[in-house]
Amino acid sequence: MASKPLSAPSGSPGSTQPAGSSSSNRPGSLTTHNMAVQLRKLYRYQTVLYNHEEAWRDRYSFLLSKGYRLRPRYEPGWSPSWLNIDIDPAYCDDSIDTVLPMVLDANRISDNITVCIKRIDPKEITDEVKIATFLSSIRDAKNHCVQISDAFRDPVLPKVEYIVMPSLRPFYNPEFGAVGEVVDFVTQMIEGMEFMHKHLVAHGDLTTQNIMMDARPILPSGWHFVAHHCTPDGVTEISPLARIDRPVRYIIIDFDCSARLSPGQPHLIRFFGGRDGEPPEYKSRDPYDPFKIDVFTLGNVFYKDFYQKYEGLDFLETLIDFMKTPNFRQRPDAEMAMAYWLNVRKHIDVGRARWRLQQRKETMGERILYDTVAFAREGVQRMKRMLTGEKDHRVYWS
Repeated sequence: MASKPLSAPSGSPGSTQPAGSSSSNRPGSLTTHNMAVQLRKLYRYQTVLYNHEEAWRDRYSFLLSKGYRLRPRYEPGWSPSWLNIDIDPAYCDDSIDTVLPMVLDANRISDNITVCIKRIDPKEITDEVKIATFLSSIRDAKNHCVQISDAFRDPVLPKVEYIVMPSLRPFYNPEFGAVGEVVDFVTQMIEGMEFMHKHLVAHGDLTTQNIMMDARPILPSGWHFVAHHCTPDGVTEISPLARIDRPVRYIIIDFDCSARLSPGQPHLIRFFGGRDGEPPEYKSRDPYDPFKIDVFTLGNVFYKDFYQKYEGLDFLETLIDFMKTPNFRQRPDAEMAMAYWLNVRKHIDVGRARWRLQQRKETMGERILYDTVAFAREGVQRMKRMLTGEKDHRVYWS
């Protein structure tokens, strides 16, 4: 069974926010946004690009010819904007570098939309681009795989490829605020896994790092691709709306560990998998089912990112146990996992949808405070909908 997480002792710091509020609104805390700005100040004298950024600078003109404009920092001959003006570099957009060496944001000139460009320079031969574009080409409401809007090769290094995707955010940022949001996440993720498996693609690394979200419903003004706690200007703090009122779509990314099987091919392979090393079959030298690896690792996401972290999600326990069945031959496939989850879901009281998620490490004082704020916010939202006739987009289930 999914082991019961231990509650934190009284006095431990809490970090949950009321449903519908930003984590930066917690009383007496240094906001993550302010911390990010302070950290950036440490790099005020970094007036040259890092080594991993030079590859992007060297392809600035090429990407421009493809219709994508990188940030001014990556223009050839870039000179830091703060050198000749009296301003802290932390407040200049061109002081922000990259998160990962192989990924960078760009402005798509045709529609002025921020996109993500991934540079794929495989040290080993993979089918990442083929699998990603294949899944992206299928129009299906259950398709939660990232959309690939463009793909092309490097003009100098023929093995290097680029794919263009939407600008997304980690699914956990901002934090979840209500029980119904978790129910929606679980439904979408099992649905997305089932879609991939239906088309004979096993992801291989279906873990926290490879699940993102299209955050436009809760951040309609946008966000900075690198400085996630800022609006597109890289300075102003974001004010996210509640996803319980404005549901987001969750997206599966990164297919560098993926395998696409042929119709009729046995579901048994070796040397398959990603960063989650917990599936028991890894300890054996025998071949195993790659689709069952996805089921296990997604169950681990539900366990580590939700069940371990929050109170009141006991309905996830049997699902997690089912998906993490040690013997992969007895473990459910994606279709069985979805059927099991839908049966569990129909027994969850819809009235719990808007219940605030309580972190297990909250102190009693924090719990009372956050519950009071959440109750007040819910009252304000209900009154607003009554007065304005605003359409209800809330996350519910039947």
